[in-house]
Amino acid sequence: MSAYTSLSSLFLLTFFFASLRASAHLQDLTYVGHNCSNTTSTNIFYFSNLQTLLTSLSSNSAYFSLGSHSLTKGQNASMVFGLYLCRGDLSPEDCGYCVVNASKDVRSRCLRGKEFLIQYDECMLGYTDRNIFMDAVTTRSTPTIITWNTQNIKADLDRFNDTVFSLINKSAVEAANSKSKKFAVMKSNFTSSLTVYSSVQCIPDLSSGECLSCLKQSINEIFFTKVGGRVLVRSCNLRYEIYPFYDETSVSTLSPLPPVSAPPLPIKIPHPVLAPPLPAGKGKRRNSTRVILEICVPVAFSVLLFVAVFTFRLTKRVKKTNDTAVADEDGDDISTAGSLQFCFKVVEAATNKFSICNKLGQGGFGQVYKGTLPNGVQVAVKRLSKTSGQGEKEFKNEVVVVAKLQHRNLVKLLGFCLEREEKILVYEFVSNKSLDYFLFDSKKQSQLDWTTRYKIIGGIARGILYLHQDSRLTIIHRDLKAGNILLDADMNPKVADFGMARIFEMDQTEANTRRVVGTYGYMSPEYAMYGQFSMKSDVYSFGVLVLEIISGRKNSSLYQMDACLGNLVTYTWRLWTNETPLELVDSSFRKNYQRNEIIRCIHIALLCVQEDTEDRPTMSMIVQMLTTSSIALAAPRPPGFFFRSKHEEAGPSTNKFSLCSIDDASITMVTPR
Repeated sequence: MSAYTSLSSLFLLTFFFASLRASAHLQDLTYVGHNCSNTTSTNIFYFSNLQTLLTSLSSNSAYFSLGSHSLTKGQNASMVFGLYLCRGDLSPEDCGYCVVNASKDVRSRCLRGKEFLIQYDECMLGYTDRNIFMDAVTTRSTPTIITWNTQNIKADLDRFNDTVFSLINKSAVEAANSKSKKFAVMKSNFTSSLTVYSSVQCIPDLSSGECLSCLKQSINEIFFTKVGGRVLVRSCNLRYEIYPFYDETSVSTLSPLPPVSAPPLPIKIPHPVLAPPLPAGKGKRRNSTRVILEICVPVAFSVLLFVAVFTFRLTKRVKKTNDTAVADEDGDDISTAGSLQFCFKVVEAATNKFSICNKLGQGGFGQVYKGTLPNGVQVAVKRLSKTSGQGEKEFKNEVVVVAKLQHRNLVKLLGFCLEREEKILVYEFVSNKSLDYFLFDSKKQSQLDWTTRYKIIGGIARGILYLHQDSRLTIIHRDLKAGNILLDADMNPKVADFGMARIFEMDQTEANTRRVVGTYGYMSPEYAMYGQFSMKSDVYSFGVLVLEIISGRKNSSLYQMDACLGNLVTYTWRLWTNETPLELVDSSFRKNYQRNEIIRCIHIALLCVQEDTEDRPTMSMIVQMLTTSSIALAAPRPPGFFFRSKHEEAGPSTNKFSLCSIDDASITMVTPR
């Protein structure tokens, strides 16, 4: 075979492999996550405009080469704003493919939400009823999606931190100063065998200052102990890894590599030897036939190879998907557990040997301490009581499940420590302590005006909804109370201690347990008396919590003052039946509150604490009722644990439970009747 023909065959093979790669790339979009708002709309014109907008975004191929396009459809209450942003190194074809698929994915992932953001490795697409993509920078955009590589840096952590921080900062400056795509990638040698890659990008419509501001805020979210991670907000994104996650061949410039101790050996590429041209005349037809055969055979071989490789990749991908689904369902991911594990000496040093000065509080599951890790990150360390009957593997797997649950209204579990008899959980540190610290203190409760408390109620509802419905597994909190609601610097609520029942392995079947975990006064009747729990058990606790937030009183406080008054639930029900619900309102509000909002919240709370579980709404219904005032509310029935006066006892009884409810102490074991 001539050298010329060999080169032709090589070219054809290369072409088919490139086609195979492009085809696989286009068909293997990497889904990262999405964010669908709980603010819903019944405006049919809004969703009609949304459909028109999505069609326009995904069909106008002229903008795919720009990598970004924004569009507005409709006016006033029916106006919808949409935007997509493709990764800066993508070809127009790949950008278009990602946008088209993202547009199709919208309705299945967010049926009635007015705000939506979906992110793939290749592109981002979002829509809202206002242009939050541009004003999010000035109002401090909060991270929408944060993901981390599961591996930790085990050596030279400080130097790795410096390398990543410097690399991303340089990339941010370069992207901000870019006049076109606001996109930059860089790489830097950490060691002779390890290279760190970074990528940053802003929406092109942002100014240089706005882009840099957005990226700097995102950089503050990075946890540098991981070998890779990304932060995605509405207006910008950044990512770093120890492997090239973008197409280096399509990026024109990269930052120069810093020198290493030993330069890599040069690779010599031999020049191909071309055969002399074929003579004219004699043998021309025979050579033409030979050339055709020599071209067709490699083509046929390439096609067969393409089919074989494609089938292999498809089978492998299906198997990987099934394996991943099983792993997610079982929560048995012991390899992930290793990346979350902290050394006991590190935790001990962070808390100054669990000093009493660093103690933040104590609950039914153990003591909590404030700590500072070697990289300066402040954490909350929960030293669990030694009552868990789990083995090491089971404990690790349950921690992995809980650590995967990430929501803005849940406290983040950063990792754990498991040495000897010690079982320790490491959480993010939340600066403003717990809700009860403010709510039940006559001097501090004035810091929680009605607007703040209304925001807290909505945030708690969204956090519990995520646990019940939107997380990988259905998680029932089982100890929802004011002490387990933490407040950040902006008084945003974060639900804590979720998953404790899983971590402590409460001998549960589908709907009952032999060990009741919770707090008197917040527990539903069916759970406290019979050990039967469900999502509606959390709904009951949420209802009690809402009444405490509105009144500034503990559920048990009235009983402690006068047993005839019963508990807060009973008192509220009496006020409701007497049509005087506003007597419940915390006096610290004075007159600075929305009357209709408070009455609606009291109504929702009474629906939550009804005796029959079937009568209680789901958390998804509660979120809708809190955010949409046009939804009609059913008339509430008498609550569970209802204290009856002598006058009420003389009448017909409609409630089986008339027990006391004291909510001062958490319990870990109760023998049901």
